[in-house]
Amino acid sequence: MPYHLRFGEADPLRIRFAISPLWETHSAVRVLARPGKQGYHLPWMRRIASAARELDLGPLHLLMPLHGHSPDFLYPPPLGPAASFEDEIAAVRETDPALVLDDFRRALADTPGAAGTAEGRRLLADPAGAVLRLAELLRTAWEALVAPDWPRLRALLEADVAYHSRRLAEGGLERLLGELHPAFAWDAGTATLEVAYRGEHIRPLDGQGLVLMPSVFTWPDVVSGFDPPWQPTVVYPARGIGGLWSASGDRTPEALGRLLGPVRADVLCALAEPMGTTALSHLLGRAPSTVSAHLAVLRDAGLLASRRYGHQVLYERTPLGIAVSQPGSG
Repeated sequence: MPYHLRFGEADPLRIRFAISPLWETHSAVRVLARPGKQGYHLPWMRRIASAARELDLGPLHLLMPLHGHSPDFLYPPPLGPAASFEDEIAAVRETDPALVLDDFRRALADTPGAAGTAEGRRLLADPAGAVLRLAELLRTAWEALVAPDWPRLRALLEADVAYHSRRLAEGGLERLLGELHPAFAWDAGTATLEVAYRGEHIRPLDGQGLVLMPSVFTWPDVVSGFDPPWQPTVVYPARGIGGLWSASGDRTPEALGRLLGPVRADVLCALAEPMGTTALSHLLGRAPSTVSAHLAVLRDAGLLASRRYGHQVLYERTPLGIAVSQPGSG
């Protein structure tokens, strides 16, 4: 049954995109406990295997039922479009213990027997202390699992936000929500976003608007909800996951590298989605000045087009650039 998010008159004006390193940390921890989700991230799994073995993620996994409630306070929607991990984890530490206890009870109830385990009893007996322990565990997980790859992850997430922001500007809310994920359906008659999710729930947005948050490790699922006092949020899989963990050279046809030079060919092939210089430099592991120089040459050759979006310039392949960059071209 779908999750219904009902828009009021002011809510379409209060839609925003956000990127959350804390959410990616939570989702990465969940991937480690879900073998069925690991196939999308095998290169990452191999790289972090040793570090993951050193972590005791049991308390976090206990609060991640296979189906049901996970404590919203551990991964609240970020307050800004690109909050830092430090900002987000500070907000976790400041959570009201009364709210924490209710979250613990709901999450533990959705895993049979969890409340009766030693860790479950410890969480319920001292919620204030548990907040600090869990926050520190999340910090450790961030540093070991996500932070080393954060520039690459952030580049992909920023490219997704730039793409969908442009689609919102070009086609409006209905077009945007219809394209984000197959699980989304927009009912214009009732101004309701229906999200195919576990269980049926109706939530009026009541002027709070909606946070749209792309995620790498949530793939291929969508997550909706976040009960009050948190702002309504929908987490959806970011575009471009397929090439996320491949080396830049793996995306580049050898013949194209000989034609354009290896770095310039990598730049062209990496632009499967519109992207700015900074995001592209993170993705390729190259200096922004180097990437910028190659972008200018590719644009002058008619392989790329550029457009200003907000405070940044986005580059995307032209039809000629798409044709040239396909495997077997050249």
